[in-house]
Amino acid sequence: MIYQSTRNNGLTAPSSAAVLRGIAPDGGLYIFKDFSAMDFDWRSALEKDTLGMAEQILSALLPEFPDMGALVRRAYLNKFETEDLTPVVPVGGRYVLELFRGPTSAFKDVALSMLPQLITSARGIEDIDDEIVILTATSGDTGKAALEGFHDVPGTKIIVFFPENGVSAVQKAQMVTQEGGNVCSCGINGNFDDAQTGVKNVFAAVDAGNLLEGKGARLSSANSINIGRLAPQVVYYFKAYADLVKAGRVSVGEPIDFVVPTGNFGDILAGYFAKHMGLPVGTLVCASNANDVLTDFIRTGVYDRNRPFYRTSSPSMDILVSSNLERLLFLLSGCDDAYVAGLMAQLKETGRYEVTSALLEKLQSEFWAGCCDDAGTKASIADVWNKYGYLCDTHTAVAWNVAEQYAAAGVSSRPVVVLSTASAYKFPAAVLDALGIEPAGDEFRIMEQLQELTGVPMPKNLSGLREKPVLHRDVIEKDEILDYVLRKIAQPKWN
Repeated sequence: MIYQSTRNNGLTAPSSAAVLRGIAPDGGLYIFKDFSAMDFDWRSALEKDTLGMAEQILSALLPEFPDMGALVRRAYLNKFETEDLTPVVPVGGRYVLELFRGPTSAFKDVALSMLPQLITSARGIEDIDDEIVILTATSGDTGKAALEGFHDVPGTKIIVFFPENGVSAVQKAQMVTQEGGNVCSCGINGNFDDAQTGVKNVFAAVDAGNLLEGKGARLSSANSINIGRLAPQVVYYFKAYADLVKAGRVSVGEPIDFVVPTGNFGDILAGYFAKHMGLPVGTLVCASNANDVLTDFIRTGVYDRNRPFYRTSSPSMDILVSSNLERLLFLLSGCDDAYVAGLMAQLKETGRYEVTSALLEKLQSEFWAGCCDDAGTKASIADVWNKYGYLCDTHTAVAWNVAEQYAAAGVSSRPVVVLSTASAYKFPAAVLDALGIEPAGDEFRIMEQLQELTGVPMPKNLSGLREKPVLHRDVIEKDEILDYVLRKIAQPKWN
């Protein structure tokens, strides 16, 4: 399959090269034009077990990888709490898709267990000897999942940048204690958008100035701007649908709706991919927190990042520049690269753009949107626990709140699946407070309080965090990211 830049139809790459590069040379994102060209048999995918389903879906999206079955097994076997990776749980007339049963208790594990396998395979396919240096910006969960996925993977190094004061204490502890001779996490004095922009600028500067020429290294990304990060997320939409079919909750062909908490738009875009590969998806509901730029865009067609930035109790969604939206704009515009390039130029120059009425109509035919502030998040955590005995984290609570809005709007009567993106124990202070108990002590003690109150077991990977030594202490200014990356690449050993 040929991928191309969202901003230039002439910049193309096979899927293996797209995965290895992460981002196109012009700053665009790699995308394909035509889902129908896959000739994908979605019904047969539903009949497979989880790993077989993943192999079939990923082989369709990334066909240059001849050893996909082996890659899938190496990525997932014996690494998740359950063999089916992402179980579906009925909660109060809806269904919760639990995406946090992996090694770091966040939905990013599904993709970031797979991406290292794809990158190491792509090095061989593309006959690359250079070391692959992964650059990643994180609003919390991507960082640990990427560090865990890539640690000690031969031929790779990884640097994760996170907002020093914009992630939970548990998320930060997961990143700064990460072991591995090829890993590095670094705080920045800024927010996630600053980190994400800084990483994109590094790619642009390195390409423009050939800054790594002769250094035996080349850059790639573990953010969802990398198609190899996004593609594995498609699998759990198929898995959720298959589970509902097997449980007799829906008949094959009956559409269902998905409510997705999202900031960078990757998680919900994977659902769009699944739908256009044939999966009977009705409406994709975009759930935002107080940083409601996506809600406003889907409702009005105006994307405007010129607004207050809020630090919320759902920090992984504290984002005003949603990178993956660019891929959707490309597809909805009829693959008009010049149009998308113009929109992205407007966003960079003015912080704003507005799509055509025709594109907005297409957008609203597939998506619905709502938002929820911290007060609503808190109320939803308590409501779901008190009514149904189900403990959800702050991001899942945002999605649940928006699912309630969606139901009240009377848009559809289809079955609804709410994506649960993280364990409640990653945000214990906010969750405990929502349950009416004043948190006491540090976040590790608060996790214990939450377990004592609810009886819900703490994930094993989080329970031992307190005793782990801090291995990464760097904190830099947001305009120092390029210099930091070049300096780290020049160092032969990191730990």
